[in-house]
Amino acid sequence: MASEQTARRVFTGLILLSIVLLALVIQPFAKGIFLAAVLAGAFYGVHSRLTRKLRGRKNISAGLICTMVVLALLLPLGGLTAFVVAEVSSGAQFVTKTVQQEGVEGLVQKLPGPVRRGAESLMERLPMEEAHLDERLQEQVSSQGGTAARAVTGAVAATGSIAFQTVMMLIALFFFLTDGRELVQWIESVSPLRRGETLEIMREFRSVSGAVLLSSLATAGVQAFAALIGFLIVQVPAPLFFAGVAFFMALIPAVGAAIVVLAASALMFFSGHPWAALFLAIWGTVVVGLVDNVVKPLLAKRGMHQHGAIVFFSLLGGLAAFGTVGLLLGPLIVAFFLALVRIHERDYGRNHPGPGSPSTPGPQDGRGPPQEALASQAHDSH
Repeated sequence: MASEQTARRVFTGLILLSIVLLALVIQPFAKGIFLAAVLAGAFYGVHSRLTRKLRGRKNISAGLICTMVVLALLLPLGGLTAFVVAEVSSGAQFVTKTVQQEGVEGLVQKLPGPVRRGAESLMERLPMEEAHLDERLQEQVSSQGGTAARAVTGAVAATGSIAFQTVMMLIALFFFLTDGRELVQWIESVSPLRRGETLEIMREFRSVSGAVLLSSLATAGVQAFAALIGFLIVQVPAPLFFAGVAFFMALIPAVGAAIVVLAASALMFFSGHPWAALFLAIWGTVVVGLVDNVVKPLLAKRGMHQHGAIVFFSLLGGLAAFGTVGLLLGPLIVAFFLALVRIHERDYGRNHPGPGSPSTPGPQDGRGPPQEALASQAHDSH
């Protein structure tokens, strides 16, 4: 018969092994589940109110919220795709018609000044004999075929990965909304922490994730408005459309709204407006590009109850360490650390009374409410 200490060691090893195996199972769609948990925390209040209006039909409420998330993702992409397809089709028709009526030289003459001079110089250097031109084209196609194939394969793989993570996120979001309360209660019941401490940490996660999401949306709106002002000053074609694209791109940290302003600047340059292009490039880099680093920490710290410098460095550090998802992970990790420090000071600190003490810390001693009240508040919030 194994001793009690041996049994505990073996059981601890089995727990660690199960955690490692569980991490391997979850790893392929960990980002989707994490984002679903964040969205579930942010939309849980909306879900609760909608469920009451639907007379307790929480599945329908969760389905409506998931549909709203899908539309929020697909509508900007659909609008951008439709615009690009329409512009490419119009450009191809213009090029084809001009070449048929006036030839290549006529097409070159219709280009803006800077582009026309470059095209004329390029045409002078190219061999115009048909045989040589065919040979040159065949060489270029043969040499660049492998690169193009790899680029297309990489783009398809990236698109497939994003679609997979999005589907996993939506499935997890539905179940988090419908069964989130039971999941929170189960985690609290099996947690080795004192009663209420696990719920306090989860409430901190919910508060931080909601603050980061709201600050991201608000910052994207501010960046889009700043970009719209620049578009109107230089009279960019379709300024409202470009501002909408800037709002959508601002939600993607790896891209940002400034890239849209720079693309509009390039459009103005090739249209023969170099000074307007220069102004728009400076506006996009200085004004639109820096808004994210100023506005987002100011908005996020209100919901996170942290110093602005802590929020700023947690956002940048999370982005550098974990990529795009680090904009959520960074503040959550900092909030997790600060929550543990606060709980330790209150429940395990040097001024905390021992197990035999007749009194329990309460609101009057400045260290927070009793654990029973905290647990009741946390359950009510969920």
